[in-house]
Amino acid sequence: MKKKAEWPRKLRSYDWFGGTGKNAIMHRSWMKNQGLPADTFDGRPIIGICNTWSELTPCNAHLRDLAERVKRGVYEAGGFPVEFPVFSVGESTLRPTAMMFRNLAAMDVEEAIRGNPVDGVVLLGGCDKTTPSLLMGAASVDIPVILVSGGPMLNGKWRGKDVGSGTAIWQFSEMVKSGEMSLDEFMDAEQGMARSAGSCMTMGTASTMASMAEALGMTLPGNAAIPAVDARRRVISQLSGRRIVDMVKEDLKPSDILTKEAFENAIRVNGAVGGSTNAVLHLLALAGRIGVDLSLDDWDRLGREVPTIVNLQPSGKHLMEEFYYAGGLPVVIKAVGEMGLLHKDAITVTGDTIWAGVKDVVNYNDDVIVPREKALTQSGGIAVLRGNLAPKGAVLKPSAASPHLMQHKGRAVVFESIEDYHARINRDDLDIDENCVMVLKYCGPKGYPGMAEVGNMGLPPKVLKKGITDMIRISDARMSGTAYGTVILHTAPEAADGGPLALVQNGDIIAVDVPARTIQLEVSDEELAKRRAAWVSPVKPLTGGYGGLYVKSVMQADTGADLDFLVGPRGSEIPNNRDSH
Repeated sequence: MKKKAEWPRKLRSYDWFGGTGKNAIMHRSWMKNQGLPADTFDGRPIIGICNTWSELTPCNAHLRDLAERVKRGVYEAGGFPVEFPVFSVGESTLRPTAMMFRNLAAMDVEEAIRGNPVDGVVLLGGCDKTTPSLLMGAASVDIPVILVSGGPMLNGKWRGKDVGSGTAIWQFSEMVKSGEMSLDEFMDAEQGMARSAGSCMTMGTASTMASMAEALGMTLPGNAAIPAVDARRRVISQLSGRRIVDMVKEDLKPSDILTKEAFENAIRVNGAVGGSTNAVLHLLALAGRIGVDLSLDDWDRLGREVPTIVNLQPSGKHLMEEFYYAGGLPVVIKAVGEMGLLHKDAITVTGDTIWAGVKDVVNYNDDVIVPREKALTQSGGIAVLRGNLAPKGAVLKPSAASPHLMQHKGRAVVFESIEDYHARINRDDLDIDENCVMVLKYCGPKGYPGMAEVGNMGLPPKVLKKGITDMIRISDARMSGTAYGTVILHTAPEAADGGPLALVQNGDIIAVDVPARTIQLEVSDEELAKRRAAWVSPVKPLTGGYGGLYVKSVMQADTGADLDFLVGPRGSEIPNNRDSH
C-alpha cells in the first residue's frame, strides 16, 4: 500500500495562485471575474473537470449534468472545481474514423492538464475513444485523476424485443440483404435502438473501455455498468468529486495505480466480459504512456485461461441494463479473483486494493453473469495469431466467432480497398462461396487513414441467401465492439506499410488455426519476393495538418497505434516553472 503524502502541503496550483507577487495577483484576479471569493485560493485542492461533452458525440451529450454532480462532490470535500473542455472524439459521426483522432484528443487532454493550475482531475468520458484518450493524456502528466463514465443507454426496444445498439444494426442489415427483413422494418427498428442518453448498451467498445478503466483501478467500484439515466450515475459522479480531493491530499497518481499487475487484471477481465478487440489497441497505447511493458503476447497469454462469463451481446444475449442489475463489473472481478486469476493487491483510486472493493459483492442473476462451467467460451480472451501473413500479429475475439471456423483453409477473395469492397460485394458475378476467406487491404492506421471499423465486412447476398451467417474475414482494420463473427483484425504490419497483407492475390490459399494461433498464406517465399519487388503502394499519404503528422508518426497496431513521439511518461511540471507575465 502506498504511503499517503503529508497534508497540509503546498500543491501544484500554488505555483500560479500562491503568494503576493505580481503574477499570483494577476492569476487570482483574472479568475475572480467569475465571482469567486478571496478564500478560493487559500491552498485548497483545485480540481479540473476534464469534459468530453459534445452534441456531436451523442454518447457524451449528457456529461454537463454529470459535471455539475462532480462539482458538488468537490465542494463537499473542500476543493475548488474548474470545468474545462477537450476535443471530443465522436465514434458515430467523426470521419474518416474516430481512431485517427484518439491520439489528437489525448494530446489535448495532456497539455490542458499540464499547462493549467489544477492539482487533480476528474475525467468525464463515455464514447469509445474518449475513455482511452482521457486516460492516455492524463497518464502522460501523472497527477491524481479519477475517471467517471457517462454510462450505457437503456436497452433498445423493438416489437417487444430487446435490441442492442450497433449489434442489431449489423444483424438487421444482413437480414435485409438475405431477404429475411424488409427495408420498412429496418427503418422502423431504427426508432427504438437508442432510447436514452448514454453509450452503446452492448458490450461494445464504450462499455468495454468503461470496464477496463474500472478493472485498471481508475474508477470507483461499480462505475462501468450504471445506466446513463439511472440516478446512481449521478451519485457515483458526486462521490468521485469527493474522492479526487482526497487523492490529491494523498498524492495518489496514475503511476501508482497503472502497474503491470493492473494491466494484467484488465486483460483477464476483458476476457471474462467478452470485451471488444479495440481494448487491445487502447491498453497497449495506455501502457506505453505510463511506461509499462505490455505486448500482444501478454494479451494472448493472459486471455487463454479466462472463460467468458458475461452473457451480453454481441457474444451473448443480454444488454448492459441486465448486467448492472446483476451486480455489474465488481461481480466479474470477484469471479476472476476466485478463479485465481486476479492480482488482488493492485491499488485503485480508492486507495485500497481492488479485492477490497469486490470481495463482498453478490451476483443477482446467474443467467447474465454465468458460472464458470456454463461460460460462453472457456477461453474468452483475445487470440493473437501470427504467421507469414501477420508477422507482428493479428487478433481475433473467440467469444464472438464461429467454432466451426476456428480451423479453416480457404481461397482468398481480395478487396483492394473499402471502396472496392462496396463496389463488388453485392454483385451476382462475384466469385465467392462460404468456404472462401474475405481479405480487405489498406485499412490500417496509415492506409485508411486511421484504422476504421470496417473489418467486419458484411457477407455477400449470394452467400447470405444460403443461410450462411459467418465467414472468415481478414484485414488490417478494426471491428466495432458491437459486431460479431470470425473476423481477424489489426494485421501487422498493415498493407500500406508494406505488410504481407498487401501481397495477397485472389485465389491464394489462407490457412487459419486459432488453437495453434497461426495464420498462414500458402504462397512460396520466392513468389512473395517477386510480388514484393513489383509492389507499389496505392495509398497517397496525407501531408498537411494533423493528418500529415498522424500518418508520419503513427505506430502499428501491435503497439497500440499511438504517435511515436508521445510514448513514455513526461510528468506534470511546467518547464522551470516559467511564467509568461
